[in-house]
Amino acid sequence: MVPARNGSAAIPVLGFLICAAFIYLSFRDLWLNHKWRAEIGFVKRNGTQFVVDGKALYVNGWNSYWFMDHAVNEHSRYLVSEMLETGAKMGLTVCRTWAFNDGGYNALQISPGRFDERVFKALDHVIAEAKKHDVRLLLCLVNNLQAYGGKSQYVQWAWQEGVGLSSSNDSFFFDPSIRKYFKNYLTALLTRKNSVTGIEYRNDPTIFAWELINEPRCTSDVSGDTLQEWIDEMTSFIKSIDDKHLLTVGLEGFYGPNSPKRLTVNPEQWPSELGTDFVRNSNSSNIDFASVHIYPDHWFHNQTFEEKLKFVVKWMQSHIEDGMKELKKPVLFTEFGLSNLNKDYELSQRERFYRTIFDVVYKSAKRRKAGAGTLVWQLFMEGMEGFNDEFGIVPHEEDPMYRLMVEQSCRLGRVTGRREEHKFKKLCSHKH
Repeated sequence: MVPARNGSAAIPVLGFLICAAFIYLSFRDLWLNHKWRAEIGFVKRNGTQFVVDGKALYVNGWNSYWFMDHAVNEHSRYLVSEMLETGAKMGLTVCRTWAFNDGGYNALQISPGRFDERVFKALDHVIAEAKKHDVRLLLCLVNNLQAYGGKSQYVQWAWQEGVGLSSSNDSFFFDPSIRKYFKNYLTALLTRKNSVTGIEYRNDPTIFAWELINEPRCTSDVSGDTLQEWIDEMTSFIKSIDDKHLLTVGLEGFYGPNSPKRLTVNPEQWPSELGTDFVRNSNSSNIDFASVHIYPDHWFHNQTFEEKLKFVVKWMQSHIEDGMKELKKPVLFTEFGLSNLNKDYELSQRERFYRTIFDVVYKSAKRRKAGAGTLVWQLFMEGMEGFNDEFGIVPHEEDPMYRLMVEQSCRLGRVTGRREEHKFKKLCSHKH
């Protein structure tokens, strides 16, 4: 009978252990997620480097402009989570996406100051999913181009309401009524309380930075004064509401009419006549880092592939030098790609093109220079052919482009000491 009594005494202990194990397994992910949320810090700038939690951060990331648009509808929302999960598995740390859709289908801003809550909740979802997958977001605030509304939509609104000064799209930059429209939008966005996380956007470190405008151009004022005044005014306004996040312009990187580099580095003469200037615009006091794009396919006529590669290295090194000597700020290459519409296109060319760009950034990182990282244009998931373009990539583990991006994640992680972090250990366990 004694053995039976001992067995009975063990039953409550065993029951307690089973219960404790069940509770741990049930709430482990929630606890870990809360722990990550509590520990994540805002990305800051220290001279020419990004820093977070006391360590340098060199960005290996991508563009998926379509996140908010796909998060609006139940049937396509899963693609956002799948893309973020795939990016995280590749060691990618930042995704650039649109935080605007002005007028038109699934518009966030239906008309000046009027917002569709359904679409705002879609953006809430995008930010919450990025947080869940340990990916930060570079959120762009308006488009210079017409896609998703852009500056032309603001001009059209002002014209329709009878307050517009001009029908020129460039009046976006100088019309007082349009400036007011844009500031109202900025206020609504920056102070938005996320319906999923409960955190105001301006207080959420998941957001890597704000990008003022995608590829600004103001050809009506080649001097660049109009665009510069707009940059100074809008960046000051943003910082008055949100002084926690980094801010960039969204430039392509062209040198203006007063820069000697317009003759030696610009792809041709026309870029110096767009009303922009890389150094002047990036030197604005409220701009924290410079942005540059790399598209030799669209910028040149009749260049060979080898000539394009030489241009890319020269283009990147010039801007990194500007970051070190002129700006004393990080330089992030926020878009780049090689078109698959080129007559002589082969996948191996895209591999070489990407590797050339990654190598320039890696060498800059090793030397603690201003080349702060890259964002591939652009990544998609299977079945999204309608949103693809000549630069798009659907990442697969067996694909050489996938492996190349993973390799860059590990190389940059090694430079910063982040390779030992949990998310990189398994990814980088084999030799790169």
